[in-house]
Amino acid sequence: MTLTMRAYTDADLPALQDTVAGWIAEAGRCGYDHIGELPHRIYENLRGRRPVGSLVHLWEDSSGIVGLAINLRFGAAFDVFTAPSLRGTSAELRMLRAAHESTAASMDPAEPYVLTDLFDCDTTRIDLLEQLGYEHFRTWDHVNDRDLGLPLPSPALPEGFRVRSARLADAEQLAVARNHSFEEDWTGELYRSAVMDQPGYDPAREIVAEAPDGRIAAFTVYWVDELNRVGHFEPVGTHRDFQRRGLGKAVMLEAMRRMRDLGLTTVTVNHNAENDGARALYASLGFVRRHETYGFRAPRPAKPESRRPA
Repeated sequence: MTLTMRAYTDADLPALQDTVAGWIAEAGRCGYDHIGELPHRIYENLRGRRPVGSLVHLWEDSSGIVGLAINLRFGAAFDVFTAPSLRGTSAELRMLRAAHESTAASMDPAEPYVLTDLFDCDTTRIDLLEQLGYEHFRTWDHVNDRDLGLPLPSPALPEGFRVRSARLADAEQLAVARNHSFEEDWTGELYRSAVMDQPGYDPAREIVAEAPDGRIAAFTVYWVDELNRVGHFEPVGTHRDFQRRGLGKAVMLEAMRRMRDLGLTTVTVNHNAENDGARALYASLGFVRRHETYGFRAPRPAKPESRRPA
């Protein structure tokens, strides 16, 4: 089997999402996150810092896409997703090694480790990473799901607040809301160019709670996998000036109603294992933890010293 690696382009996203949805339908969730994570990680996580094709790579054979790497997430981490037929093979090992080397080459020299994560049930990936010198060092996320057939209560909003879909003109307010939710550094211009104008994003699927003064108080983006009939939340946030008012719950309930109307049967959401507030919010909405993700790391390879001529 001949595999070739090439740079990802924006035009690849629809085929990539269809391909990964097919892998999930064939092999199950273990080893693959929701297809909505693909545009989120490629565009929102990488934030347009470099040309996307320099950090996101596809592997192909005669059948089409068989692997994906997203390099330099959070400045030191990578993801690799591989077709079920190649799981555990030397081909998957080569993909992991290439992603490790690509991420290491682009990292800040002060970063000591290259990072990646995997599902707790993915013993195949654990074995391959250990062959490459990786070690398990933390529990990263909790992976939760909810049956959309269960009752959905109506959102309870404080007086003067309303829930609606985002608009492109909301870019500045969405940037502010993210910064006050996650301690990030978005500008409206960057959020518009790196997220809203990119493939996969639809402002109708970004649900916001608008305060009486026009500020965006809470937000979530929901993603749709029609093949597997599964929805997904990423991200979910509440501006720190508006926390503990039920606004995060309100935007999620509105999104779940819309997902159910689309015929989806399940919705998923991940959160940092140490985030007790997120855990409580999702539990209050009926989410149940199904998996954890484990963080693995390997020392960043030292660059060879240049030799001076004698």
